Amino acid sequence: MGTPLGDFVRAKRDSIQPASLGLPDRGRRRSPGLRRTDLAARAGVSVEYLTRIEQGRDRNPSVAVVNALADALSLDPAERDHLRYLKKITGGECSAHVRPAPPRREVRPSVLETLRLLEPAIALVTNRLGDVLAHTGGYELVMGGIGLLEADEPNLTRYVFTDPGAREFFADWEDVADEQAFDLWLAPSVENSEWLTAELAPAAGPDFTRRFNRHVVPRRGALRLNHPSGPELRLLRETLELPSDAQQLVVLLPADEETAAAIDRLHRPGRLRAIP
Repeated sequence: MGTPLGDFVRAKRDSIQPASLGLPDRGRRRSPGLRRTDLAARAGVSVEYLTRIEQGRDRNPSVAVVNALADALSLDPAERDHLRYLKKITGGECSAHVRPAPPRREVRPSVLETLRLLEPAIALVTNRLGDVLAHTGGYELVMGGIGLLEADEPNLTRYVFTDPGAREFFADWEDVADEQAFDLWLAPSVENSEWLTAELAPAAGPDFTRRFNRHVVPRRGALRLNHPSGPELRLLRETLELPSDAQQLVVLLPADEETAAAIDRLHRPGRLRAIP
């Protein structure tokens, strides 16, 4: 049985064309990407050891080996962070006897006050599962009426993968889907596993499962929305981590003058709303 670490290394190896690393083309092969022998040579490890890592038979490679694999795969900083994170959860550095607490749904009063002060900006508090825990009136102005906030417990990940309207609303739906799937790796493991098994995976189907398991580190460019009122909105995202709460405060800012003007036309007084 594989591991998240092994799956990521294998997926990255399969995605690399040898020519991009200055390696010769050795003819047709059954699987795409970089040969295991070439990656092992670049990382300074044996093919047999690399095979054990990819197949999940070695769950705790040393930091030196992980760094060597990151160099050999030419990972960017975000991908290196993800590789180190996968080493941590694969190697069991978190005690197996301690069950992480599920993410809290309550939003601290000081965070709610921060949202109030941000009005009429487009802002929300969320967690890695995609739960929309609180938001400004500005967020409801932009995201209302599409089916997301109308749910009893709004969840962006569920909306992206199960609501047909999401594919139209998000102009770059493929990128947004990759982002939501990737962020689940950073959710507390107990809540994540239970939610994936009981709710999301059965409803979202194989497309979600494929995205979740391929470990694509998202680039998170401008968020483009096909708003029901007509204009395309382009929004930049600034995220403030709230580590003690396992939550994030996300502010969406107009990326251009056209978007700013469109939001001004949409604007009406709104109220801060916390979702129980």
